[in-house]
Parts: sequence; C-alpha cells; structure tokens
Amino acid sequence: MKKGFTLVEIMIVVAIIGILIAIAVPGFLRARENSRGQACQENLTKIDSAKEQWAIEFKVSNGTAVPSGFLTNANYFGANGYVKKTPICPSSGTYTPNAIGTDPVCSIASTNAPFTPHVMPE
Repeated sequence: MKKGFTLVEIMIVVAIIGILIAIAVPGFLRARENSRGQACQENLTKIDSAKEQWAIEFKVSNGTAVPSGFLTNANYFGANGYVKKTPICPSSGTYTPNAIGTDPVCSIASTNAPFTPHVMPE
C-alpha cells in the first residue's frame, strides 16, 4: 500500500490557503493606503512649516501668495532650503502650497480632510 495524500486532502489544504489569503489581502491593501495617507499628511505638514518659515524670514502676512515654483525652487526645498528634500506624494498626487495662513493641499482628495498643522502649546 502506497502512502500519500488523497486528492480531497490536497483540495482541503488549497481551500484553507485560499480562505486565509482572501482574509489577509484586504488588510494589507488597507494598511498600505493608510501608510500612504500618513506619508502625504507628513509632507503637507513639512510644506506648511516651510511656508511659515519663509513668511517669518521675509516678514510677510497671512494671505500673501507664496512665490511661484515654491515647491520646486532649490532656495526653499533642497540642501540649502527650509526642507532638505522636496516632498513627493506617495500616491502620485501633486501638492499646492496655497497662500500663507492657509493649509497646503494634495490633489488626492482623501488626504486633505484630516490635515491639521502642528501647533505648539503656549
């Protein structure tokens, strides 16, 4: 008599593995999207901080538009700028810095809702 697995036993193992994958994959995808959203929020915070530093340095008031090309200019983002690296959206969106005193936004709408800049307690 030969020892081995029957077709039914192999099918049961394959079915169990399929069920486990069906349960795990959505969780991994959700975790990846949450991670991208958090990275985008961090980038928006960095952009907001750079804008505020620029506004303080050049003594401009709320509502003042940031210079055109603010996110691509090496004077603001880069080795000698306010932030070492230009923030890049992990979901391939684009950032709009907006005027001083207003929040920057990302073209990926879901990342804009929960943004609140960090405010130091007084």
